[in-house]
Amino acid sequence: MGLDHAVTKPHEQLAAHLAGEMEAVNALIRDRMASRHAPRIPEVTAHLVDAGGKRLRPMLTLASADLCGYDGAYHVHLAATVEFIHTATLLHDDVVDESQQRRGRPTANLLWDNKSSVLVGDYLFARAFQLMVEPGNLRVLDILSNAAAVIAEGEVLQLSAARDLRTDEDIYLQVVRGKTAALFSAATQVGGVISGAPEPQITALYDYGDALGIAFQIVDDLLDYQGDTKATGKNVGDDFRERKLTLPVIKAIAQANDDERAFWKRTIEKGDQREGDLDHALTLLNAHGALDATRQEALAWTDKAKTAMQALPDHPVRRMLIDLADYVVERIS
Repeated sequence: MGLDHAVTKPHEQLAAHLAGEMEAVNALIRDRMASRHAPRIPEVTAHLVDAGGKRLRPMLTLASADLCGYDGAYHVHLAATVEFIHTATLLHDDVVDESQQRRGRPTANLLWDNKSSVLVGDYLFARAFQLMVEPGNLRVLDILSNAAAVIAEGEVLQLSAARDLRTDEDIYLQVVRGKTAALFSAATQVGGVISGAPEPQITALYDYGDALGIAFQIVDDLLDYQGDTKATGKNVGDDFRERKLTLPVIKAIAQANDDERAFWKRTIEKGDQREGDLDHALTLLNAHGALDATRQEALAWTDKAKTAMQALPDHPVRRMLIDLADYVVERIS
């Protein structure tokens, strides 16, 4: 989901507040994505890193550290770690999904090849582990390495679950926690850990990141069926055409009669899609209230994120993070 088209932009407020630290993060990223022996590594990495992403995940690490009063330098290393993990997963995802465009630009696998994308992604994972070791904090290492494992696990689970009509909401949530929420929650949690924050605050930061990440992905899945193409950068129904079982469809299938289930089986499981199938899918989603139920679920996760923030100190950054949670669901409210 893009974050460009609302009237207010909390992520820009965060970026302005953290401008000096983000400059240090970007400098560290540029330094560590270099390679003396393989010039293709910085070429491929720069193509994605410089593509204009919001750097939301590293900003969450910096914001959490600021919120908890951290006055050291290693939050910059951890923020760069988070961005390297994120970039590595994007490179790998585009190969798995056979994507041709990301952030309005051709993907690295299209400009170079699949082998380069996979191997450069591996290099970035290695760089991420080097960075996360440097603060000398074993708990930080545990959190970020565990997040990397959960992300990979979620992607593998998605391979088997995405087109299987037996996929239910619990499995969907497990996939979402892997592909999106795991890195959000790790990003916020390590900011508290490196700051030496009290345990209830560290738990609250984890809960905020987890709920924010889940809401973020649910909104993305919902907008695929009812979003504005100019605002989202996606065509309505892309997930349907790619046969992805996202939350709106899972909710509709749970209430489907035999004929409806046969429709979903033909279009999603078998990939036999015909003229008018997207319109019929939208009719079924609306008939069963699946879109509205998905919207309510996204709002509920946003409420969980905002509730978690109440355990954190009164601070301008806390207000920004609360506003960010509201912003994620603004276009479906």
